[in-house]
Amino acid sequence: MQEQQPSLELSQEKLPEILPILPLHDVVLFPKMVLPLVVRQEQSVQLIDEVMGKDRIVGFIAVKKNKDKGNPFTSPEELYETGCGAIILKMAKGEDNRAQLLVQGISRFSLKEYNAHNPYLVANIRQIEEPETKGKEIDALTSNLLDLYIQVVELSPGLPQEMAQMARNIDEPGVLADMITSTINTSHEEKQKILEITDLKKRLREVTKIVNYQLEILKIGSKIQTQVKEDMGQKQKEFYLRQQLKAIRDELGESDEPTVEVDDYRAKIAEKKLSEEARKEAERELKRLSRMHPSSAEYNVVTTYLDWMVALPWGHSTEDIIDIKKARKILDDDHYGLEKAKKRILEYLAVRKLKPDSKGPILCLAGPPGTGKTSLGRSIAKALGREFVRMALGGVRDEAEIRGHRRTYVGALPGRIIQALRRAGTDNPVFILDEIDKLGNDFRGDPSSALLEVLDPEQNHSFVDHYVDVPFDLSKVMFITTANVLHTIPPALRDRMEVIELSGYTLDEKVKISNRYIIPRQRKAHGINANQITFTNGSVRHIIEDYTREAGLRNLEREIASICRGVASRIAEGEAENVSINVMNIPRYLGPKKIHNEVNTNIKVPGVAVGLAWTPAGGDVLVIEAKAMKGKGKLTLTGQLGDVMKESVSAAMSFIKADASRLQIPEDFFENHDLHIHVPAGAIPKDGPSAGVTMLTAITSLATGRKVNQNLAMTGEITLRGEVLPVGGIKEKVLAAHRAGIRTLILPKWNEKDTEEIPKKIKKEIIFYFPDKMLDVLDIALEKGENIKKETSKEKQKPPRKPAENK
Repeated sequence: MQEQQPSLELSQEKLPEILPILPLHDVVLFPKMVLPLVVRQEQSVQLIDEVMGKDRIVGFIAVKKNKDKGNPFTSPEELYETGCGAIILKMAKGEDNRAQLLVQGISRFSLKEYNAHNPYLVANIRQIEEPETKGKEIDALTSNLLDLYIQVVELSPGLPQEMAQMARNIDEPGVLADMITSTINTSHEEKQKILEITDLKKRLREVTKIVNYQLEILKIGSKIQTQVKEDMGQKQKEFYLRQQLKAIRDELGESDEPTVEVDDYRAKIAEKKLSEEARKEAERELKRLSRMHPSSAEYNVVTTYLDWMVALPWGHSTEDIIDIKKARKILDDDHYGLEKAKKRILEYLAVRKLKPDSKGPILCLAGPPGTGKTSLGRSIAKALGREFVRMALGGVRDEAEIRGHRRTYVGALPGRIIQALRRAGTDNPVFILDEIDKLGNDFRGDPSSALLEVLDPEQNHSFVDHYVDVPFDLSKVMFITTANVLHTIPPALRDRMEVIELSGYTLDEKVKISNRYIIPRQRKAHGINANQITFTNGSVRHIIEDYTREAGLRNLEREIASICRGVASRIAEGEAENVSINVMNIPRYLGPKKIHNEVNTNIKVPGVAVGLAWTPAGGDVLVIEAKAMKGKGKLTLTGQLGDVMKESVSAAMSFIKADASRLQIPEDFFENHDLHIHVPAGAIPKDGPSAGVTMLTAITSLATGRKVNQNLAMTGEITLRGEVLPVGGIKEKVLAAHRAGIRTLILPKWNEKDTEEIPKKIKKEIIFYFPDKMLDVLDIALEKGENIKKETSKEKQKPPRKPAENK
């Protein structure tokens, strides 16, 4: 610790204009302050030896923080420009030529220039005189600083209490500020900053800031220390009381009496409406708990099990408020369209109203992403007045996720079904099992098999979770599952559910949904009101047609959100007060068009036909290209075609070769030509039988030289005997064709009944053909021509068969 002792004898000392300079590491010397030092470097010891034979005055300057500590020599660039001149009061040398000094500061000085560097630094200096110390403001600053410093001394265990009395005895404000700075716990950079301040008021203010900061740290540390002591004292007190209580019970012979915790569990079990089997199991575990010591490892296992048992909603149900008119209004307010799904849901609710104990079917809402499957479940819960629970099944591979872990395992927990019911707090919530088509299985079991019991109304009244290990009634739960595709769901599990298919939305439906739901929701999410941003109907249609191509609404909502962000940015910057979004200014927010309708531009030559495909994201348009080259009948297929699609090509080739004469195809065409069939996009895997008629049409068009009629698409499975078989996903495919601007469709005859689900407005805009023979497909699809050598007429000719009457 530094010893501060102001020296009145040195208060009038003058510094010489030339001083030897001694660098100080990690310490700053102030005027009138006494400081012990140890000098080890040879150059510094030589400096001390020489000044001891003269006036014993040395200039001390602090070394900057970024000095290279590996280099013992100090250059002028590594020193500050303000230092303190001091006199050496005492000097003693050790055996290792080390000099121990006791120095006292005289006055501040600033460097002019260095005039010697070897063997030690010598510099021309300018002494800095102490400023005027009179004035009311200086007195107030001095008094405040002294009070703060006294508090610091009282809270600091490292500062002796005598420091406070020493500070009271200092009359000069500048000396007081220097003395406090030299003793306070702060960095030497802060101390150097105070040394460089010549203005007394500014110096007092800066020192006050440093002292105030240290005082706050000490107060916080004292508060923390007090809290720790109190906490430790409370724990020691509790331990002592528990030991006394145990000793008293031992003396009274009451050691086997149940503890307070056991009594608490017993009361909770009595309150719950547990089943008889569950009550027996809970009481058995409670009896085990009463015989255990709290320090036992098994104690926590039993208490955790009892916590779950008393937390489950045994017999606690919410009362259904089934108002069919209100339910219909809620469904209509929350969702536009989806009439088939709404009708089935209202039928379900009507049956529950007439027969509350009925075991309704498990509904499975199947459809492309973004069509409102999960939100329909929320609306059902809202209409019934029930709690809503959602459980995501995507990627679940462990059977224990459904049935739970057995209690023998460390960290065992119930399955997610039981956990969700605990969160819901009732035994009859609306339970959404999301993405059931994405369940997996591995060595840990098959979750889909575990769901067979959960989703069977005849079995789930006694569902047994491995952790709870007693039956729990799930029959009151309204389970609703969602899926994008159905073929990945195991047949046994799919058989448990009634499938309600949600197809994609039409253009008009998307426009109305945007205006009614999406735009208001995004305006609110981005902090802008209806006056600040407006969308024209034309702009919404433009976004749907040229920036999104999907069955659902998610990408549409993202694009509208992007526009709202752009408008919010302009309003926040003051660039605009309100913005109207129209077709002309959409590219400013969304960039150029993202959807390019390539169907009509590609059909210019024979060998190209347009098919319709079904994907998990809805319907899509598929362009099939066929090209012939001189060769020996080799067939090449590209575009990542699946096995079923490759077999459709083989069936089409066999049919065409067998009926080559009737189709006016030269007999040696396939012997002298290699065929290449390609289905863009080549990086996307494709499979399914519905491309059969498209493959047939493309190859026949190539072989005969007859182009496929413009603005026409088709779908259907083919056979070797020339039949056209029905396919699935008709509504999604028709909607995709309509989005792509196609207005003539060829569908299998057996799929004519499926067009009843298509909106009337779209049916009026599309001409449908329903052939049941492959030759009829070619008759409708290919342009007319006299023979294969003569080019077909440029004038578009009407197909020979009358189109089906649009209903």
